[in-house]
Amino acid sequence: MTITAVPSITNGRLVVRGKIILTGIPDNVVITPGKAGSAFLGATSENTASRHVFGLGVLEDYQFLCLFIAKIWWMIPRVGKSGREIPMETQMLLLEAREDSALVDEDSFDAPDENKFYILLLPVLDGSFRASLQGTASNELQFCVESGDPSVRTSQALEAVFLNAGDNPFELIKDSIKLLAKHKGTFNHIGNKKTPAHLDWFGWCTWDAFYTKVDPDGILEGLKSFSEAGCSPKFLIIDDGWQDTANEFQKEGQPFVEGTQFATRLVDIKENSKFKSYGLDGSETNLRDFIGTIKKRCGLKYVYMWHALAGYWGGLLPSSETLKEHNPKIEYPVQSPGNLGSLRDIAMDSLEKYGVGTIDPEKIYDFYNDLHSYLANSGVDGVKVDVQNVIATLGSGHGGRVAITRKYLGALDESIDKNFRDNNLICCMCHNSDSIYSSKKSATARASEDFMPNEPAFQTLHIATVSFNSLLLGEIVVPDWDMFHSNHTTAEFHGAARAIGGCAVYVSDKPGKHDIKILKKLVLPDGSVLRARYAGRPTRDCLFVDPVMDGKSLLKIWNLNKLTGVLGVFNCQGAGSWPLKEAVHDLPIKHSQDSLISSHARPSDVEFLDEIVGKNWNGDSAVYAFNSGNLSIVPKNKRFQVSLDVLKCEIFTISPVRVFNETLEFAPLGLIDMYNSGGAIEDIMWISKDLSGTLKIRVRGCGRFGAYSSTKPSCCKMDIEEEKFWYNHENGLLIIDLQGGCNLRDLEIEY
Repeated sequence: MTITAVPSITNGRLVVRGKIILTGIPDNVVITPGKAGSAFLGATSENTASRHVFGLGVLEDYQFLCLFIAKIWWMIPRVGKSGREIPMETQMLLLEAREDSALVDEDSFDAPDENKFYILLLPVLDGSFRASLQGTASNELQFCVESGDPSVRTSQALEAVFLNAGDNPFELIKDSIKLLAKHKGTFNHIGNKKTPAHLDWFGWCTWDAFYTKVDPDGILEGLKSFSEAGCSPKFLIIDDGWQDTANEFQKEGQPFVEGTQFATRLVDIKENSKFKSYGLDGSETNLRDFIGTIKKRCGLKYVYMWHALAGYWGGLLPSSETLKEHNPKIEYPVQSPGNLGSLRDIAMDSLEKYGVGTIDPEKIYDFYNDLHSYLANSGVDGVKVDVQNVIATLGSGHGGRVAITRKYLGALDESIDKNFRDNNLICCMCHNSDSIYSSKKSATARASEDFMPNEPAFQTLHIATVSFNSLLLGEIVVPDWDMFHSNHTTAEFHGAARAIGGCAVYVSDKPGKHDIKILKKLVLPDGSVLRARYAGRPTRDCLFVDPVMDGKSLLKIWNLNKLTGVLGVFNCQGAGSWPLKEAVHDLPIKHSQDSLISSHARPSDVEFLDEIVGKNWNGDSAVYAFNSGNLSIVPKNKRFQVSLDVLKCEIFTISPVRVFNETLEFAPLGLIDMYNSGGAIEDIMWISKDLSGTLKIRVRGCGRFGAYSSTKPSCCKMDIEEEKFWYNHENGLLIIDLQGGCNLRDLEIEY
């Protein structure tokens, strides 16, 4: 529940629910009441400018979590306790407070949740200006507003920072995003968007398999390889490498110049010569023929093609005859001081030097429509649109970064809606708030930097980053966790995370390089996946700890299915370090044989568990550990220990114990050989027959179906046919061997 006490500024102090949050607030800071107890913080200046930095007051002694742009394309999380630790380009700030004191004690980990409340600050878009937060060495919290166009100036920003408070951090963020969406009218909550159908099917992306050398032969080889391994993808992303491009800055025969690859520009909307072939009789085979072939031969349901928001990394080639109607002009990106103060990126530095072939924002729809209609006519079902944040650096002369972003994304949405069914769009490299708060229709977006198979220190950061970023992104889009490799030292780690992430599941395996054991824990025989209902996010007691660098904390990620919860526990310590943060630890990072870390979990770590149960819950849950196969009955708030080595994980299915016929205790677990076993269960009902009765469970998929049952059943049937079952009298584990297809079926358990 989000509390509706109105925040106020009194005697230079920001007060929220009776607690002083900021002190020493300057006189030029203003607060404007919003809906449902929320408010906006803003400020005024005596001067007009295209960029202002305003002080908000001193922030001290509050545990916080923030999400900030560490590199121009991507957000990462940071936790801390004072204003000085808040980086530039912060886009979300969540504080933890107590009803009895504004100070949060070091030993607050085990304190009752009811004594805590949470304060959310979201720097948003205010007219033509984009806001961000940052801290200073003196613990002052500041907000920066900038237009990105020297001619777009202001002397005030009255709705720059949204402020809200509530008892449940997840409800608080959800309610706040809904309030903002309604108030601003520039974006929509994920609940009001159509989600693409590819999310529920296993996929393959060509990027790591081939990089830009992708060609039809390689794709066919890869699809054949998956089929022979016994796990065929149902959606395919043909990534960068299919387009007709030119690099003006790399001369043939000369040494490669690092960075010029990002200045490569688009020559034509049609495919390059690799995807065309010519017969001796003069016949031509093109992209349309190829896509038709792979769909028919390989059973693909969806084929997506990659392109950049500007067409290609370096935009469009102005001298291209086929693109001259779009009149591209070379424009040079200008990065904001916030971007320049974070990690530099070679792609962005190169584009600053070589420029981007840019289309007038008023005419960008025509380009998207030409490209997408051609692809749709070729049998393509959707697109992955990359390199999106570059547009925010091209706002000068176009009304600023917010205006140009909104024009481009609005045109993209319109073209997707016209040319592709089911809102088939994956957005990428789009974490700045210009894009986030201009997302009206796009319903899925990458939630972190790429999966990098050759970077051992990045694996744990990837999992932690996506889960924390999903707190914000997951209320606006379905977070995309990116591809991974099934045949990789961290495949189990990444695969389990995606199983509980509520996201698409896809890999970028090279042909012949598959681990079918991993894939079968994620993918049903028909190619579908057991996707959880929401974005996988850190549990409440993990929000303000550092699961990567503090040397002691495990990362717990929760999600819900229709009838069960799922809790993933990951050891992300000791394998990497956050960028832009010194390696200072509460405990020393451990390695090798001494890397085991222990923590606790409990069924109530899964939020909103009571909402999926109904009236017949006794408060206990059946907790099934995927890797160990252990089953135990645990009261809702009772803690159990979890110990994991570095880069290891455990997935717990949390199934509330339901009471039927007053005596039978039962908790379905689902397909227990799948990471997210409970995703296979659609419904459950009890049918009474005198002193006996039957449990009827709607299930999809095949394999070992598990459940906790306090009594051994007399018979188990699937679609009237009897099925073999095993019952363990010691722990109540019931296992039924489900044969047949993956469609929804009725499992009947008779007592």
